[in-house]
Amino acid sequence: MGKSAASELLRQHNVPTVDTDILARQVVQPGQPALQQILDAFGNDVLSESGELRRDVLAVKAFSDTASRLRLESILHPPIRALWHEQVAKWEKQGRPTAVVVIPLLFETGAERELDATICVACTAATQSRRLSSRQWSAEQTRQRMDAQLPIDQKIAKADFVIWNEAGLDVLWAQLARVIEAR
Repeated sequence: MGKSAASELLRQHNVPTVDTDILARQVVQPGQPALQQILDAFGNDVLSESGELRRDVLAVKAFSDTASRLRLESILHPPIRALWHEQVAKWEKQGRPTAVVVIPLLFETGAERELDATICVACTAATQSRRLSSRQWSAEQTRQRMDAQLPIDQKIAKADFVIWNEAGLDVLWAQLARVIEAR
């Protein structure tokens, strides 16, 4: 949809931003408790010879059925949530008037209840499909990930603000700037 591009633009314009996709990579680094929990739940074959998580192998297992995906989410979401809460608390202590937490599964996890406002970055299904194709996922892998999320029309209905991301980065930034100013 463009949340990564939006997040990068916010950072470039000095808006404090934390991206939970980045936090998700941090909580599975070697030595982190979540990595061991993943190994216990999904097996040692999700670990590379160098001790790093093989996200591609894990994804095949986790997205194979709903129970596996929910098991992975139960491992990852609590430490990710703790980290972004910690960051938000730091920003509050610093007196930052505006900050952004990028959460791909915002409404699916109920995290919107913990935030002052929500923004949905959206685009057409054709644009989304084109953007996802750059990730080199199979059609089945793309479908599995899409099925794990609320449909975009439901996200739009739940969001406080909607950013329509079909144009260039300048248009994306102009929309983001209006939302920031409105807050």
